[in-house]
Amino acid sequence: MTLTTNGRGTIIIDVHARDIVPYALLLLGLVSLLTSAFYSSYVLAFIGLGLTFWGALFLYIKFTKYVKLELLNAASSSSLDNIERILLTAETTLKGIYLPPRNLQDQTSSLVFIPTKPNQPLPTSAETNPQKLQSKNPAGLFITPPGLALSKLFEQELRQPFIETTLEDLQKRLPQLFEELQITKNITLTTQENTIIVELRNHIFRNLSEETEKLAKTQQTVGSPIASALACVFAKATGKPITIEKEETTPEGTTTIQYNILEN
Repeated sequence: MTLTTNGRGTIIIDVHARDIVPYALLLLGLVSLLTSAFYSSYVLAFIGLGLTFWGALFLYIKFTKYVKLELLNAASSSSLDNIERILLTAETTLKGIYLPPRNLQDQTSSLVFIPTKPNQPLPTSAETNPQKLQSKNPAGLFITPPGLALSKLFEQELRQPFIETTLEDLQKRLPQLFEELQITKNITLTTQENTIIVELRNHIFRNLSEETEKLAKTQQTVGSPIASALACVFAKATGKPITIEKEETTPEGTTTIQYNILEN
């Protein structure tokens, strides 16, 4: 399944299961063409050309389902509200730490560790059970990142695990990926020592970023869905823990996110 947008507030989801129809048309068209050549039949030739044409056309223009962007925003807002409730009950003001693959049992996934005490060591892979919400040693919470599914979509579209990429590679490939997914045509990624700064202009997740700003604990701890998705990506690409230091969205729709790369 491929997620895109038409730029008018509509998300497009490609359904690849229906590709069997164009392939069937292509196959029947080729059979008709071969049969027409054997029997010298103009009728079969025209039928074969027609079937081949439509099969190729349907293969190029894939069947799609349309989902209003507002519906996906509403669904995401509910999960953000739940994260806010969890964080409000937790007695901590510390940043959430996006764990690198070496600290996870499932290295293909992502997890945020929110320590309740400062200067604690990170949990090991044996301690990051995805079914656990709390950790006693080190003390803290485990939260599923709000941008986890989005980061997996990015990985699927790039057809390469982020564990096998580098920040330099992402600087070249992310702008093209975001444009292909029609998230935005304007993204810049700069690095300075242990800092990554991402700027997104006129992006489709602007409303969600603005809504997340209303959830103070979520904004401060784990970030908006797009900021969270990129944090998952950077933790895998660098192999190091990542925190979202700052995230701001201007009235003009520009979101600037600052990430810190921590040492293990």
